[in-house]
Amino acid sequence: MILKKPFCWYTDLYLSYTHTHTSKYREISFISAFFILAIYPRIIESCRFSLQCSGETKKRISEMFNKVELSVSSYDTAWVAMVPSLNSPGVPYFPQCLNWVLDNQLPDGSWGLMDRPLFLVKDTLSSTLASVLALKRWNIGEEHVNNGIDFITSNFASATDEKQHTPIGFDIIFPGMIEYAQEMGINLHLGPTALNSMMQTRDLELQGGTASNSEGRKMYLAYVAEGLRNEQDWKEIMKYQRKNGSLFNSPSTTAAAAAHLHDDNCLNYLHLTLERFGNAVPTAYPLDIYTQLCMVDSLESLGIARYFTREIKSVLDKIHSCWLMKDEEIFLDIATCAMAFRILRMHGYDISSDVLAQYGKEGFSNTLAGYLKDTSAVLELYRASDFMFPDELFLAEHKSWSNDLLKEELSKGTMHANRLSEQIRKEVNVALNYPYYANLPRLENRRSIEHYDTNNLRILKTSYRPINLDNKDLLKLAVEDFNLCQLIHGKELNQLEKWVKEMRLDKLTFARQKMVFCYFPAAATLFSPELSDARLSWAKNSFLAVVVDDFYDGGGSREELLNLIELLEKWDGVSAADICSEKVEILFYSLKNTINEVAEKAMKWQNRDVTRHIVEIWLALVKADMKEAEWVEKKIVPTIDEFNADAYISFACGPVVLPAIYLVGHHISDEVIRSPEYHKLFKAMSRCGRNLNDFQGFKRECDEGSFNGVFVLMHHDPDVSTFEEAARKMRDVAYSSTRELLKLVLQEKGSGIPRACKDLFWNMCNICHLFYANTDGLSSSAEEMIVDAKAVLYVPANLPDEIC
Repeated sequence: MILKKPFCWYTDLYLSYTHTHTSKYREISFISAFFILAIYPRIIESCRFSLQCSGETKKRISEMFNKVELSVSSYDTAWVAMVPSLNSPGVPYFPQCLNWVLDNQLPDGSWGLMDRPLFLVKDTLSSTLASVLALKRWNIGEEHVNNGIDFITSNFASATDEKQHTPIGFDIIFPGMIEYAQEMGINLHLGPTALNSMMQTRDLELQGGTASNSEGRKMYLAYVAEGLRNEQDWKEIMKYQRKNGSLFNSPSTTAAAAAHLHDDNCLNYLHLTLERFGNAVPTAYPLDIYTQLCMVDSLESLGIARYFTREIKSVLDKIHSCWLMKDEEIFLDIATCAMAFRILRMHGYDISSDVLAQYGKEGFSNTLAGYLKDTSAVLELYRASDFMFPDELFLAEHKSWSNDLLKEELSKGTMHANRLSEQIRKEVNVALNYPYYANLPRLENRRSIEHYDTNNLRILKTSYRPINLDNKDLLKLAVEDFNLCQLIHGKELNQLEKWVKEMRLDKLTFARQKMVFCYFPAAATLFSPELSDARLSWAKNSFLAVVVDDFYDGGGSREELLNLIELLEKWDGVSAADICSEKVEILFYSLKNTINEVAEKAMKWQNRDVTRHIVEIWLALVKADMKEAEWVEKKIVPTIDEFNADAYISFACGPVVLPAIYLVGHHISDEVIRSPEYHKLFKAMSRCGRNLNDFQGFKRECDEGSFNGVFVLMHHDPDVSTFEEAARKMRDVAYSSTRELLKLVLQEKGSGIPRACKDLFWNMCNICHLFYANTDGLSSSAEEMIVDAKAVLYVPANLPDEIC
């Protein structure tokens, strides 16, 4: 039976409950139980009904990979229409373009995109004036010309309106077209004041850069050559011609060059572009690689890429081949190159970062994107630098200067990019605040859903859209998927809270009781429904690791600490007489129940009993905790080497991550478990987490009399005398370990561990960076952690009203 009320009614009800009642952890737990018991069954049924429709959505999205289709450009088509025939200069070389211009005037007399935003009038003015010029050039369509002139005259004030979005080169190209119109005898009925103001702006832009003779400026003036016409040295411009015959992959620039030089390669490019698009051309071509990368990036950021793994692999295999062939479509565009590097490396392709070395601060300024201060290009370089391996220190320099530039642009409030300012500002803000190594997938998905631009509008010299990419379909599927997973996660969390009581762990008053914060990271990283066993293993073992840590950190007597070790070593045949206290009894049987449960579930994938290995992992942890407890008790300060040998184990990532690896759908042999690669992954992950924990938790642990790496460094390292120096050193170790781990996770050559298993090490590293970014991890009740947990576990995602 389908719900009588719409799905959003129930999510809104739940949202009102969470906003009203869930400011603290215990209240979150209560609302979770209420929601699961009272509303969950109905919503699951409604969600299933909703997802029946998502099959069609997935099919449509899958078909988007087949071919990139771009909206055509009135502006560029008009310039192509102005190219004269080689043999008969009085007729157009491309009459089909002239006919297209004649047939595609809009009812208001303008040319351009039909559903253009109100702040793109400059774009429409450019397209309209270019179309008027094309028709007048061949003395055709007098009524169309007059209607176009009327539109330009009535909207001319927008040409100098700073609130309007300014397409690339508008301040040079539009005045140049006005002068061309005057030469043709076209009367645009423009007042001298407005016209003079525009010409002064053009002259200032041309004169302002004369002191700078940079390559970036030269490229810019070549790119907007159609606006400078006879003032250009056209033969000099041809040094920017690409292998496909174009100038900058721009039909308008290429058409202007063809009109002046009758260059065969320019004409061939225009012919091929028209063969692809019919009687009109887009504002840039080819854009296949860039558009496909954007689509893959969107699917990843929205959390729905797993539905399209075959399509994504096919696209990335082709892009990788283009990368190896040094395809100009990638390597002559900074944003495309940086995005291709990031996405290919993220997917395990073996590619070198050397191509990005040229884009240091000075090198970038000598490019077209650098001269334009293209925020999109800077943002892609910044994101690419997140995928730095230990030996790629120049990427750290890229990250530094791009970070500074993005912050500067953000503070100014104005940005130049191929997207609308509001959208690019959101993207910059998210990138600066949530780096790749501290960004849990489901939190990223949530932010992407909330900030997603369904308009999909891009702006170069004029605006365009990839017309076969329906961002609304992507967003609908993302919201449905997010909410379905969230409901499953809510049910699991309810089960876990019952498990805590069944195991009597809530009776251990010395321990931190934070199941939400133990489960939240699992749900935020291993969010797919089929990974339920891995999530539950992660959460239970994480909760037990916290309890054991508190047990060895003052919660138990020496006798009890040793007794738990003895029981784990004995394992089988433990009797009541072997157990010295109720605390030990609760801990041991909670561990035994959980380990046996995980091992039983692992049998499905591993075809062997992994109980002994999981027990070994726990034994290693309790023995490491025991050693630290003895150091504290005896007031021994271990050497740095002694401390480090113990610390990466006592950080307790082992019992959380390693058992879950058995449950993510891949067979892992004993040889792999004992391999050097496996140990390197574990050590890099744990070293990162331990160092982040130690410098954030130093004050608390000192107050509690616990052991901490900061204290050891300050005691033994002659270069460290203050907390700040120790913290800086430990932070450096954490970040170097992060880069080392990233390389181990992403490199497939020579690896014997499936990527899905290696991702768990990376997930834990991300979790550590997030939990210890500004707070003391699970020992903190920081508001931002509560907000993040709510966003993943409780608050449903919603579609914008215009899509519902």
